[in-house]
Amino acid sequence: MVAVPGIPVVKGSVPFGNYRTWYRMDGRPGPDRPTLVVVHGGPGSTHDYLTSLAELAEQGFPVVLYDQLGNGGSTHLPDRGADFWTVQLFLDELDNLLRELGIQDNYVLFGHSWGGMLSAAHAAARPAGLRGLVIANSPASYVLWRQEMKVLREQLPPGVDETLRRHEAAGTTDSPEYFEAMTVFYRKHVCRADPWPREFMATTMEVFNNPTVYYAMNGPSEFHVVGSLKDWSVEPVLPDIAVPTLVISGRHDEATPVTVQPYQDLIPDVRWHIFEDSSHGPHLEEKEAFATVLTEYLHGLG
Repeated sequence: MVAVPGIPVVKGSVPFGNYRTWYRMDGRPGPDRPTLVVVHGGPGSTHDYLTSLAELAEQGFPVVLYDQLGNGGSTHLPDRGADFWTVQLFLDELDNLLRELGIQDNYVLFGHSWGGMLSAAHAAARPAGLRGLVIANSPASYVLWRQEMKVLREQLPPGVDETLRRHEAAGTTDSPEYFEAMTVFYRKHVCRADPWPREFMATTMEVFNNPTVYYAMNGPSEFHVVGSLKDWSVEPVLPDIAVPTLVISGRHDEATPVTVQPYQDLIPDVRWHIFEDSSHGPHLEEKEAFATVLTEYLHGLG
């Protein structure tokens, strides 16, 4: 992404215990407007597919993108087992990043997919500096997610789900045939833009080349969740969220309305916007409409 003239861009890393968390900050934090902190999906993804959100710095909102531990520019730990990669680890990393960047007193979280669940858990602790929360294309529960994946898989073209299941049963999810069948689902429910945007491909290749965290916590694909998160839910803590919350999803999203509904039902101050021509990435699929909805929300925080 090209930097906007006149808007400072800082890239670096902060210490997180014995590790490092990579970040990029567009704009300069100040008292007037909160800093938007972008929490990417995965787990085990990278910031790349969300870089367009940095354009909000043009409107006076500083934006921080970062790579969660284990991926991208942050410390890689390929030898760590599944017991190391926990929700609490990533909550601690987020808290640490806010403190290290000095933005913990005035910020908004934008969490996408898994990052939405992580951001909801963070917000439920009612941190004093949190001004708002955007939960984007995120399920509230992996139990609901797995339930809905079955529904979506059954709606794929004839033979696709059969191919997927055959390889999942055989443990051959790294085969080209599985990848090809998986792509059918992704083009329908993950990113409907054609061709896939460069920033989306950048993240996809990062996960492909370094799947440690994704495999441990999620599994081999979006719809075959067998990792440590398979039963995790943020539903119990959603009533504790005390900031204005915007929930967004796509009409064709893998995060189906069933998986998103608990946010609408349980968060006290919430509104939900569905993008009619999008799947899992309205910021890539309906860029102008997405920008309008998000900026209206941010300006409305006062």
